[in-house]
Amino acid sequence: MRIGIDISQLAYEETGVSNYLFKLLVNLFKIDKKNDYILFFSSLRRDLPLFIESKLREGNRATIKKFKFPPTFLEIIWNKYHSFPIERFVGDVDIFITSDWTEPPSRNAKKATIIYDLVVYKNPQETSSKIVETHKRKLKWVKMESDLIFCISEASKKDAMEILGIEEKRLKVIYPGI
Repeated sequence: MRIGIDISQLAYEETGVSNYLFKLLVNLFKIDKKNDYILFFSSLRRDLPLFIESKLREGNRATIKKFKFPPTFLEIIWNKYHSFPIERFVGDVDIFITSDWTEPPSRNAKKATIIYDLVVYKNPQETSSKIVETHKRKLKWVKMESDLIFCISEASKKDAMEILGIEEKRLKVIYPGI
């Protein structure tokens, strides 16, 4: 199986999202010896940190596809207009996993995503209006298209059910620190 994963958030070292995603990948690669991974990375001004890149390439099971698109551009084409399927960037994949900022459409791939929190609904005043709008657009597509949604806690899972109306069978908890 070919599994695609958006790793763009790894450019922001020392954030909760980056730490969670990195540890999830490292541990997934340790236990999964069958599947091939296509990792999508895009940032206009940031690079994938060398330590992270070398760790992800260990064993040559992951191919990293790098792009220099600004996050705002991807937010517009994927969250706002929902065009340009992810397969145009990474090739055919069976599953594509998104993380924090954007939600690309797919032609044929099953989709999964990670929900860290729903602060944009619960406490929108605690973040910028641009971030609130971006995440709400992304979550609209998650609700409609994601086959599986990973939550980092039971509280995030409960919020996804209550606030977004996502049925429990599509939600799985994977705690940080695995």
